[in-house]
Amino acid sequence: MQDSDVRTPNRPRDEIARLGDEIYERDIRPQVEPTHLGDVIAIDVASGDYALADTARLAARGLRERRPEADVWLRRVGRSTLRHFGGGSSRRTE
Repeated sequence: MQDSDVRTPNRPRDEIARLGDEIYERDIRPQVEPTHLGDVIAIDVASGDYALADTARLAARGLRERRPEADVWLRRVGRSTLRHFGGGSSRRTE
């Protein structure tokens, strides 16, 4: 990761997470899950703007090209987390 990829967020991390999940569920999920399942999404919690990519780094970079000061929330499309450890799936069953 380059120094330019790392910045101090404007909001506390728990607030970024809450806002990111709210925006994803309310505004983005129906648009992206049918065609981007498994991709990584980077969401700017201030504007609701987002970018999709194969990796977290590429998704965040794509979003920051448009919104350099973004507080970015990352997650995997179709899952509640970006990564998981151990057995079992975090995939939605709804």
